[in-house]
Amino acid sequence: MIRCHIGLGSNLADPAGQLRRALDGLARLPDSRLVGCSPLYGSTPVGPADQPDFINAVAALDTDLPPLTLLDALQGLEQAAGRERLRHWGERTLDLDLLLYGEQSIHHPRLTVPHPRMLERAFVLVPLADLAPTLTLPDGSTLASHRQQCDDAGVWYHEAAPDVGHDDISQL
Repeated sequence: MIRCHIGLGSNLADPAGQLRRALDGLARLPDSRLVGCSPLYGSTPVGPADQPDFINAVAALDTDLPPLTLLDALQGLEQAAGRERLRHWGERTLDLDLLLYGEQSIHHPRLTVPHPRMLERAFVLVPLADLAPTLTLPDGSTLASHRQQCDDAGVWYHEAAPDVGHDDISQL
């Protein structure tokens, strides 16, 4: 199995609940096992400022799914949550980003891994560092070094990590 890290975000329709339901969906993916989740964090929006604040987290998933199959599954979970792409970097019920797929670098028209903007986003680095503080990225750099350089003024603790060992995370 390959350890993947997935960024979760929502700022509509009970954002924390959206993330818990997404974690439940991740836990139910075939040939996969949800192994961890960061605490939930609030963050100011990147992009249009006339939208609600986001709730973000990062999940760790061990999977045998190939990268594009996993991407399709993530997009399916977004669609099931009512995801609409109304404007670039705009509000959304659920956003799931494949941040890391093991130690692989992937350059495909549909998918770039590591996620091309993850090192620029405190709402990704803060929860990822909570979940995997000793992580080394595919380029050999450490997550800790990127986290130290990160301005996290727009990110705040929201609530403890959901219990990913629970049979139905959405009920927590």
